[in-house]
Amino acid sequence: MPKIQAEALRVLGRALLVANGVPEEEAATVARHVVNANLAGHDSHGMIMVPNYIERVQAGHIVPGALFTIVQESPTTTVVDGNWGFGYVINERAMALTIEKAEKNNIAATTVFRQGHVGRLASYPLMAAKAGMIGMAWADSGRSPKGVAPFGGREARLGTNPWAIAVPSNLNGPFCMDFATSAVAMGKIKLAEARGQEIPLGWVVDKDGDLTTDPAGIKGGALMPLGGTEGYKGTALAAMGEIFCGILTGLGFGVEPTGRHNDGCFLIAIKVDAFRPLLTFRQEVADFANYLKDTPPAKGSQGVLYPGEVEHRAEQARSSAGIEIEDATWQKLGALAAAGGVAMPE
Repeated sequence: MPKIQAEALRVLGRALLVANGVPEEEAATVARHVVNANLAGHDSHGMIMVPNYIERVQAGHIVPGALFTIVQESPTTTVVDGNWGFGYVINERAMALTIEKAEKNNIAATTVFRQGHVGRLASYPLMAAKAGMIGMAWADSGRSPKGVAPFGGREARLGTNPWAIAVPSNLNGPFCMDFATSAVAMGKIKLAEARGQEIPLGWVVDKDGDLTTDPAGIKGGALMPLGGTEGYKGTALAAMGEIFCGILTGLGFGVEPTGRHNDGCFLIAIKVDAFRPLLTFRQEVADFANYLKDTPPAKGSQGVLYPGEVEHRAEQARSSAGIEIEDATWQKLGALAAAGGVAMPE
């Protein structure tokens, strides 16, 4: 697998998108988000997604340059119609507006509908954390095809419905949670397939309802909910995600036959200073993280990590060493580059 520096990947991603009709500023935003996902170790949401986004643009499922429409608002709430624009562009703007309202009113919430894939969900709460706020984002895929079987079932009826929260702290890296409410994100199944790797037993059931280690088994099958034998917990979280991001946004639930991907999002920003002095809060979060890390390690473990530490370590390592891109993705990117007259990095 080739190993490429982050900036070279950003340049490549931006150029490929521009060559396929995406405005320069939007292309730069998308490229920044996907490469940041790679840096954080979430390759399932990284450069592997660029060919998919270009396919969606060509199919008319993503509309470059789409309007950002505020349908309804109050001093603390906003309803945003993304008009099928890039989720990275629409959702980032929506989160910035949520932070702006929370700065004036201490807390704000926003719903977003009719937008493309928003990528690594932590990106948006992290914006709030940098502004001295607690940020939260929840997402689902609207009425596009589902991938997760509810606990006790074998047919996909739910989305992966990720949930992310970030808080400001004095740690070197962010204190942040970000996870799918399924056993694993769908992108990790596609990544394993692209790399020719097996997946752990318990992630996927095939079309016959049997557990499988073959990532191709997802075709006609389903992801399992988070929690394993306690998967009812993941199912409950996913169901709440459908409420906040599907029903509250007006997208609804179930599947709409055209299959157009449609990320509904629920965003919150909470101004810490409305409850505690920010400087005190930041230090206490750092102290709490270190308290967790001081836990004696379990047998066979290298110790406790605070939420977000894995991603911070990955970013530090990959920022200097470069990012490995699986051969199957590199070939797709190369084909797009040849078609669009874009130079590939060495």
